[in-house]
Amino acid sequence: MRDAEMTKPVPTFDLYGEKTRKEPDFWLHCETIPSRSSLHRYEIGLHRHDSFFQILYISAGSGDALFCGGRWSLTPPAIVTIPPAVDHGFRFSPDVDGHVFTLLASHMRLSGEVVRFALEPRVTLLEAGKPDSAFIIATLERLAGEWTNRRSGRTNLMEAYLVLALTLAARQWGRDNPQRGAGATAWRMEHLDGLIQQHFRGQKPAQFYARELGISPTHLNRLVKSATGLTAHVYIGRKLIDEARRDLVFTQMSAQEIGIRLGFADPAYFSRYFLRETGETPRAFRVAERARLAAQSSE
Repeated sequence: MRDAEMTKPVPTFDLYGEKTRKEPDFWLHCETIPSRSSLHRYEIGLHRHDSFFQILYISAGSGDALFCGGRWSLTPPAIVTIPPAVDHGFRFSPDVDGHVFTLLASHMRLSGEVVRFALEPRVTLLEAGKPDSAFIIATLERLAGEWTNRRSGRTNLMEAYLVLALTLAARQWGRDNPQRGAGATAWRMEHLDGLIQQHFRGQKPAQFYARELGISPTHLNRLVKSATGLTAHVYIGRKLIDEARRDLVFTQMSAQEIGIRLGFADPAYFSRYFLRETGETPRAFRVAERARLAAQSSE
């Protein structure tokens, strides 16, 4: 990467070198690293993605990643994770191989320590002989295959593969960087996620979870904010919305039945709550999301 390039305005792309659209027309895009970098002499200049999260899986060759004012060597196998709005660039050797996954950040379904991991750019070195590393590699290769082959059910599988790969990568990175790990924060976020999974239908307030964790509500809010960027109230409520979304898309239950299942005594209040949190009525969300998934399946 040329140092003079650091002084130039940093362009914003959806995909590198392509004009950014006002409304992205994909939630996930996959391509090989050589397919685009070879067009630019294997140098990807500094740029950013305002709405997209990227995962680069380097399986062969070598290179450097540039972000946060530093340079990181890339030795395969390795993955690079880049959150939105972070200036970054790459220089690869001509024998580089691997995949680039570009996904709409708003589509990501992460929680707990994985969110903290994904908030900053990372280079995570993998060791093919270790079970977790081998599983990450296999998962990303399966993800690329699902994207390319366009078989039925691929959206659900691709979402699952992304969460699995990022969760294991967060664990791997934490093991390799113990001095930068979250310690008690990671344990408490993991415990909080388990409590939310257990009690979300009871719609417990943040004070309940703080008490279960043995900390004050203020401390809980500060903890969740530092790990996820969300308030404790919003983070806890997100579980209800995620469950409602799944039921609306993948079951035949009415909005009234879904509301009752999620602990809403008043079905009308569930519809108002869903509208307030998502900007759509349950029915409008169901129709739009099923149409989107049907269109993807037919591609």
